Parts: sequence; structure tokens; C-alpha cells
Amino acid sequence: MTTNAVTVERDGPLARVRFNRKGSLNAFDQDTILALTDIALGFQRDLDIHAVVLTGAPDVFSAGIDLKDGRMWQQESMSDLEKREIFYRGVRLCQAWEDMPQVTIAAMEGFAIGAGCALALACDFRILANNAFLLVPEVKIGLNLQWGALPRLITLVGPAKAKRICLMCERLPADGALDWGLVDEIAPQGQTVVRAEEWAQKTLAMPAATVRMVKEGINATANALHKASSFADADQSQLSGAFEEAVAARDAFTSKG
Repeated sequence: MTTNAVTVERDGPLARVRFNRKGSLNAFDQDTILALTDIALGFQRDLDIHAVVLTGAPDVFSAGIDLKDGRMWQQESMSDLEKREIFYRGVRLCQAWEDMPQVTIAAMEGFAIGAGCALALACDFRILANNAFLLVPEVKIGLNLQWGALPRLITLVGPAKAKRICLMCERLPADGALDWGLVDEIAPQGQTVVRAEEWAQKTLAMPAATVRMVKEGINATANALHKASSFADADQSQLSGAFEEAVAARDAFTSKG
């Protein structure tokens, strides 16, 4: 599946993937989720690309899931299996990016919120602009952090900081994100893609097969229990999203926009 909001640029062994839904703070709609998933699955079979930089709009990485996308919530005519398939699309998206054999680097300008954080956590490295911030506001709108992100978050920062990030719904500025280990480098505003490509070039100078083998070995060890601890997170999201307080919180949030 392709969409005008997602582009892929190849430059020898390096690829740049950009998603940019102009005018929507780069929130994920269903078409964008499916397109990014298809791209990741395609890279899994690609023997020519060895590093991938993922970025968003020039001024913002992502505002998270598009709460105004009716296909996410208006499901009266759908079967149970159809509803469940929609809720699991984000899970499959992040898993597809994590399973890519190439080195993946997220270059984040402006902010990465909710699902934007979740996708970045599925990458190997994260470069954040010095004026940017991270935010996980799911609890505030009655949802759990899904897309398989919670165990990835805990692995990076530990349980106490993960609880603070998820339960306090506080903005985490760039220096805090670096200090907590959520990002790997802070770059000047507008330079995250440049720095991400510099990181990519370091790995491109290494034997490609060895890089893939070592990456896969590290992931196999570090992520061994991730699927076991998050296998039902999309089901939980479908359940929690239907709670009366959650519906009211989402309605209040979307009415502001």
C-alpha cells in the first residue's frame, strides 16, 4: 500500500523514510499506519539497503494517533475480527520496524507524542532536536500505552521512570530524554536527519551481514519477553477505550481541535 503522506528515498545502501500528513500535526491515520507497515515488511526482504532513517514532517515528528480518524472509533458495522484487526495495526507496524534487519534511526523534530514515541522506540536509535519533547498522554484520554511500546519503554528506562512517563503524562524535554536513555543524541533544531545519517554511515562502513547478525542477537536477548508481556495490549486498548470516562476524555480532547 502507498500513500502521498509516506515517501521512500534510496541513496545507495541508505534509505530515508518520511511520513508527512501536512496540516494534521503528523498524526497517524489508518492509511499512514498501513503504508509504513508495508514499507518495513518490504525492507525485511531487501538485501541492498543496510540503514534506514525514519523521520516525520520538517517541524514535527508525530502527534500520535489521529483521534479524529473515524475508522478508529466508528465501528458499529464492523465484526469483532474487523475491530480487532484495526486495533492491532499499530502493534504490527512497530513489530515490523523492530524486525527489520537494517539499522534503523528515528530523526525527531518538534515532538513525538504517544504513537509517535511508540514507533520511535521500535527503532534502534533515536536522534531528538534540542527544542523537541516526548510525551505519552494515553492515560489522560483513557487509553493504555500499546503498539508493544510499554515493554520497550521499560527496557530502556526501568519501571519507575516508565510509570512516571505513562502515569504523570508530563512532557519530557530533550535533555531529560537523553539523560533517561530514551534518545541517543540531541541535535540542533532542523539537523536531526543530518545527524541520523551520520550515525547510519558509521554502520554502513561495517560488514553488512555481521551488522545484521549482531543487531538480531542483541534484540533477541533484550526483547525476549516483550511479546509475552504485551501480547494483548491492543485488546486492552479496545476495552479501555470503551470506558465511559475514556470516551468523555477523548471527546473533550478532540473538541479542542
